[in-house]
Amino acid sequence: MLGWMRRKWKSGVSLKVPLFLLLVFIGFVPMCFLGKVTDQSLRQTQIDYRVMEVQNQCLIISNKMSRTGYMSEETRDSAVDVELNTIADIFNGRIVVVNKDFKVIKDTFQLAEGRTHVAEEVIRCFQGESGSRLERDKHYFALAVPVFDNTEEKRIEGVLVATASTENLTGVAERVSEKAAFFQMMTWWVLVLAAAILVMLLVRPFVRLQKVLNQVAEGNLDQVIAENTYKETGQISMALQNTITKLKTVNQSRDEFVSNVSHELKTPITSIRVLADSLMGMEEVPVELYREFMTDISDEIDRESKIIDDLLSLVKMDKAVAELNIVQLDINGLVQQILKRLRPIARRRNVELIYESIREVTADVDEVKISLAINNLVENAVKYNVEDGWVRVTLDADHKFFYIKVADSGIGIPEEFQEKIFERFYRVDKARSRETGGTGLGLAITRKVILMHHGAVRVLSKEGEGSVFTVRIPLNYIS
Repeated sequence: MLGWMRRKWKSGVSLKVPLFLLLVFIGFVPMCFLGKVTDQSLRQTQIDYRVMEVQNQCLIISNKMSRTGYMSEETRDSAVDVELNTIADIFNGRIVVVNKDFKVIKDTFQLAEGRTHVAEEVIRCFQGESGSRLERDKHYFALAVPVFDNTEEKRIEGVLVATASTENLTGVAERVSEKAAFFQMMTWWVLVLAAAILVMLLVRPFVRLQKVLNQVAEGNLDQVIAENTYKETGQISMALQNTITKLKTVNQSRDEFVSNVSHELKTPITSIRVLADSLMGMEEVPVELYREFMTDISDEIDRESKIIDDLLSLVKMDKAVAELNIVQLDINGLVQQILKRLRPIARRRNVELIYESIREVTADVDEVKISLAINNLVENAVKYNVEDGWVRVTLDADHKFFYIKVADSGIGIPEEFQEKIFERFYRVDKARSRETGGTGLGLAITRKVILMHHGAVRVLSKEGEGSVFTVRIPLNYIS
């Protein structure tokens, strides 16, 4: 049974259950505590009241005994004896009168007269400390009241010891407790019903929120989530609405990506098909034309291959960051090696490559991926440059980050397009991109690599005046 309950709890318990139990607990515990305290207070109050009654009667009879000289055998008043018996009967108890020699001179039970009665309360009473003693288990209490002589000195001549039963008081308290228990039981059921209703009211906003989410789960991403009954539901609604907005953006981006991939992959194939059909449709094709067409076909195949390679690179980078192969690397040497590979391309376009190193930099990076990112930035700066232009690569660092700045004298990027250049397949100038052999994935790959290294990249550009890409990456990689 316990195992089933544990499995049930792990599999998910409705919020109503713990909330209901909490409300019942909050109401039940104080109710039980209050009932217990009230019962004990009632019992103690009844006993205290009975003690006061007996004490008042004993004080009255003690004063009368003092006035009549009851402690003296010569003047003992029989009316006092009758009154003592009456008081003992009224309180269902026993009264014993002890003189200063600790001899019992009066016992309403007529059992101890003439005997010695030495008790703690008697001794303390002769010493001037009157008081009472309660025996809860035996259901009685005893009190001692001094009897003074009839002189101005008020010497204690004797002690009146009264013992009264509390059993009848206990019976009354038990009957009251039974009625209180019945009332508690009725209150308990009212509390359970009230807790159930309150739980339903408290959980209702979450139920409405769940219904809306079920509609979203069915594909209705245009559903507005605005459950603001509580501050918490409002915050959850806002977070979910933001999530759905991002999900819609992702879906739209995915659709655009699939469309772009289809278009980009189909374009080289279409070109190859047109070139091949042209060759097959011509008779006695000259060797020079044949070579020209085959060269164009080879270029289109290379372009198709590059698109596929870049797509595979993006797919790999979309996986877990744990796939990074982090090593401590000399960034200065890495940048110099990249520039060395790109100088032939720069020379063909008469673009000057300038390298400026502010300080020696060593950082934790994935060599292959970071090389790809830097290579893409510098290669773009060369390809989208002007004739006889320049590209300046600057490396610097502080105590936390290293910085790579790639500035060029190229064609620049219009301000309205600068936020979109890192999107997949986005090209500012599609015609020029195809001429330079671009796939539209280079900057997307670069940004992905930099983000995987917990870095950032930003661009400042002005159309016709060139661009500046700045990369910031932590020196120490923290996964």
